[in-house]
Amino acid sequence: MEKNSEQIIRTEYSEIMQKSYIDYAMSVIISRALPDVRDGLKPVQRRTLYDMHELGIRFDRPYRKCARIVGDTMGKYHPHGDSSIYEALVVMAQEFKKGLPLVDGHGNFGSIEGDGAAAMRYTEARLQKITQEAFLGDLDKDVVNFLPNFDETEKEPEVLPVRLPNLLVNGSEGIAVGMVTSIPPHNLGEVVDAVIATIGKGDLTTQELMQYVQGPDFPTGGIVVNKDDLLQIYETGTGKLRLRGKVSIEQAKGGKENLVISEIPYTMMGANIGKFLNDVAGLVESKKTTDIVDISNQSSKDGIRIVLELRKNADTENLINMLYKKTRLEDTFGVNMLAVVDGRPETLSLKKIIEHHIDFQFEVNTRKYRTLLEKELQRQEIQEGLIKACDVIDLIIEILRGSKNQKQARECLINGITEDIKFKSRASQKQAAQLHFTEAQATAILEMRLYKLIGLEIEALMKEHEKTLKNIATYQDLLNNYDSMAKLIVKELKALKKEYARERKTLVENAAEAVFEEKKVEEMEVFFLMDRFGYARCVDAPTFERNREAALAESKYVISCMNTDKICVFTDLGNQHIIKVLDVPFGKFRDKGKPIDNFCNYDGSKELIVYAQSMQKVKMSVLVFGTELGMVKQVEGSEFDVAKRTIAATKLQEEDRLLSVSCLGEAQTCVFRTAQGMCLRIQIKDIPQKKKGAIGVRGIRLNEGDRVENIYYPDSSWDNTILYREKEVHLDKLKIGNRDTKGTKIRV
Repeated sequence: MEKNSEQIIRTEYSEIMQKSYIDYAMSVIISRALPDVRDGLKPVQRRTLYDMHELGIRFDRPYRKCARIVGDTMGKYHPHGDSSIYEALVVMAQEFKKGLPLVDGHGNFGSIEGDGAAAMRYTEARLQKITQEAFLGDLDKDVVNFLPNFDETEKEPEVLPVRLPNLLVNGSEGIAVGMVTSIPPHNLGEVVDAVIATIGKGDLTTQELMQYVQGPDFPTGGIVVNKDDLLQIYETGTGKLRLRGKVSIEQAKGGKENLVISEIPYTMMGANIGKFLNDVAGLVESKKTTDIVDISNQSSKDGIRIVLELRKNADTENLINMLYKKTRLEDTFGVNMLAVVDGRPETLSLKKIIEHHIDFQFEVNTRKYRTLLEKELQRQEIQEGLIKACDVIDLIIEILRGSKNQKQARECLINGITEDIKFKSRASQKQAAQLHFTEAQATAILEMRLYKLIGLEIEALMKEHEKTLKNIATYQDLLNNYDSMAKLIVKELKALKKEYARERKTLVENAAEAVFEEKKVEEMEVFFLMDRFGYARCVDAPTFERNREAALAESKYVISCMNTDKICVFTDLGNQHIIKVLDVPFGKFRDKGKPIDNFCNYDGSKELIVYAQSMQKVKMSVLVFGTELGMVKQVEGSEFDVAKRTIAATKLQEEDRLLSVSCLGEAQTCVFRTAQGMCLRIQIKDIPQKKKGAIGVRGIRLNEGDRVENIYYPDSSWDNTILYREKEVHLDKLKIGNRDTKGTKIRV
């Protein structure tokens, strides 16, 4: 019987977990999320472009279906799902995301306003001209290493031989495990100038490089307003850019003015444009500004155009500052220039990225011209053999006619072996014995066609030989002389800049912090009214007094507060929602109001309101919490004065619900009444004070299947009488008992 070949390795589980997680993290970092500093591409982008190159989808050929490209890329190089490949393909074709689009898309490839691209079966694509020339042009010259693909059936390039500093030109964004890269796009012409200056002048400082690179150049335009911070960002590779949209003032009819937003911050692309419009509408609805009459989004394929129509004599400067301060018209872009360098993630400065690019260019060009030199030397060898053969062509013909087979003729041409070959004369045999062509030359001679013996063909061969010798001298000079190679790289960069450089779109400047004068709200006393359906409104004090009876009869909650205050709403799920009184509609008494879920995160389909009170009163009080399972506690009201719109006001046990919240007044006792008719009156001083995150203590001990239905606080504000199954119960006459007891049964 064969022994089991498996081995059991005993090790710490934590060590296995740690090793596995590190392996996974590095795989995500290197193989998916981060770009390579050399070509500025992530693996999925590199593989997609290479696959398009292999399929022959060039810039001067017809478009091909994106589904074909995605399927081929996934099957050959990137087995991580079609959605990631198609998304990468779409982004590389979107002019509003890439400073230099690498793919020419045909069909619906989405819009700057966040519309997604059509399905891959509908869209088509091909390579851009610059991608073909500057990214994939020299792959056949052994300029980069090729690696096996995931199943070792194909070869793929380790990196593309990109001739431009693509990492800076197009930027990159990606989230890995424990790290993130965020590199803004830059102007192609400026970056090329910085590379050329570094090659020509040597070791430049970041400050000197910034004479060429003004700053990021986003395809959406806009303004970078913290120019003084750029030096620090480019030196460290990290920092924050402050971006603003471009706003201009247009004259309208009747002496009015319009604010026109023609460029937006790069971070505002997509759904954030709709959010911006909603935020502006919110400023109008909340009366933060009364200067805006109408908002219209007139954007088209020609560009962004958002128009804000203003009332006459509006304070435009103050309004623009408000938009910068209160909306995403001014936003921050976090810079973290993280890329893969020699297989490791590294945060890079502007100088380092340019230096890595130059090193890569010298490496690629060295490999390119070494390959070309080898081919020219081989061509020289064959050409010299053919020229020599033309001089003794009659002898070679005699050797071929006298040989029995090709091998015999080859041996004679290479080694001068004349045995068994019939010659016309002894002189010819003696001359043949002196031949010593190389193997390559002999093969070329044997494969040479007779028309090559025409005079003009021989002349063309001589010219071709001269050209080959010239190429060899050029390539050897490039490989042996740093200055010659540097001149060639600079020449190529200048040619690319001349053809593909575009004017800068983003303005870089220093601008003061946006400051606006917010209209001060006139403080006044109001009454917050909310009915049992959750509809809320506010009325002023005189209006309430005139309609007091109707207000008390129709409203479940009537709260006196200031219009600058907040309302705390506690629900049976233990949540506290905060409503700003200014957000609640203010008007006439008979106005219906709006559901409170318009002003906070309350969800009426899942939770019920158990208590509502003004923040001013809550934070000055002590609150008593009681639940259906009889848990109670006291909490300092100041704990609920928070900035968040929703917090957990208390912790609840499983299957328990918050039943009662009350701000303590003059009441000294509280009474629990259960569904089964048990009553327990305890002193409030026996209820301990806890934090809001605590469950509390047991106030009443419940019988099996019983639950607390009501908690009362007897005081002088009411007659302290309740009805239980049509029987009156006088709460202040109940005997005071101990906490955590069952209490007494109400006799019906």
